[in-house]
Amino acid sequence: MPGIRKLIVLSAFNRDSEGGLTPAFEPRRMKQEDTAVYVAQTLVNDYAGVVVWTRESNVAIGEAGPSVILFQSGQVPEFE
Repeated sequence: MPGIRKLIVLSAFNRDSEGGLTPAFEPRRMKQEDTAVYVAQTLVNDYAGVVVWTRESNVAIGEAGPSVILFQSGQVPEFE
């Protein structure tokens, strides 16, 4: 559909010295859901938490839909 874009993001988190979650790296924009989930699954033993989420947006009218978690392992911060 014209104007509809799908954002797919992979993020990973570590625990800091006080036990809080901090990003392990900048969120990575991914091209395909299945690839993002596969990569996230390979990272679960290296980080305190890993998440892949997606959101569709209609750029023509400036609206974004809700975030949908495709994969989550371990501890990740809450987000909208």
